[in-house]
Amino acid sequence: MKSLSIICLLTGFFTFFLLAPACDNKSEPKPDFDRKAMLQHYAGNLIRPAFSTLRAQTAALKNSWADFNAAPDSAGLAELQQRWKSACAAWQYANAYNFGPAGEQGVRKSLVEEIGTFPANTVKIEEFIAANDVSLNNFNRDTRGFFAMEYLIYKNTGLLFTEPGRRNYLDAIITHLESRVAEVDDAWAAYSAEFVAANGTDVGSSSSQLYNEFVRSFESIKNFKVGLPAGKRPGQTGPEPQLVEGYHSSLTLFFMKQHLEAIGNLYYGRNLSGADGTGFKEYLDFVVGGPQLVASTEAQWQNVITALYAVPVDTPFADLIVQGHPSVDALHTELQKHTRYFKSDMSSLLGIAITYSSGDGD
Repeated sequence: MKSLSIICLLTGFFTFFLLAPACDNKSEPKPDFDRKAMLQHYAGNLIRPAFSTLRAQTAALKNSWADFNAAPDSAGLAELQQRWKSACAAWQYANAYNFGPAGEQGVRKSLVEEIGTFPANTVKIEEFIAANDVSLNNFNRDTRGFFAMEYLIYKNTGLLFTEPGRRNYLDAIITHLESRVAEVDDAWAAYSAEFVAANGTDVGSSSSQLYNEFVRSFESIKNFKVGLPAGKRPGQTGPEPQLVEGYHSSLTLFFMKQHLEAIGNLYYGRNLSGADGTGFKEYLDFVVGGPQLVASTEAQWQNVITALYAVPVDTPFADLIVQGHPSVDALHTELQKHTRYFKSDMSSLLGIAITYSSGDGD
């Protein structure tokens, strides 16, 4: 009987310890990150406002052009240039959303290619003007869009007053620009629901498309707005300053600041007014190792911004490249350092694959 009592006591003792953790552990499993809420925020508070603002600015640009074309004068040209600057600045906040209605569809190229290709092919533009070819029915996307227009309203501007054929070509460019932006803006009204519903992380999901275009847009600053003009890309033998964005208007640095601010807004989930919401930063905070990556990312991002604002504003960026100004190299270096945080590290922690090729091995 004594042995039986000891056995019963030991059985009860072990049973207590086996059951105790299950009884005392009241914590619930951590829920999945709410990607649907994040996508709703992006669609409603960042993407659609970016396109609607761009649409309003391009419409105002077209109206300004109509006034100038009806009665060309110096005051009208100055107003047209200012409207172009405002519309192109709005474009910097929309060009990271180059998917869905703005992406490639069949034979139609993406919005970035159709209206944002730079530098303009001035030789081809002049050929089309000479031939009175305003069809835009060609693959020369560097002969239309914002930067073809820039060339025409900032270079040899006197010809706009004397050559109707030149104004005809400019009219075709502006009509195409305004039409394509309006098309994308309209399409997002219906596409928003589809965008929010595809809330996985697989290739083709909205999280994947948004993330990939976010990184690609950042890399376009590093590779094409700074690296290529500065002669930093593979195969280059020296600087090519004429390749900067905004070459003819000397607004390169102005647009670069707008573009980098837009990239920062996308990362943090900030809208055009600066109000914060759920973005990639909050997504990273949620995953294992994410808070550490956020801290490293923000530290390096500040280095990028510091380098950007150290670039002199009183000299065109293209001229700084010619001069070999150290601020250009410093900016490129900090952008290069930052690539790993937005690209490889974020991709790894969020489980979202990079599906495009930047061509530089990063």
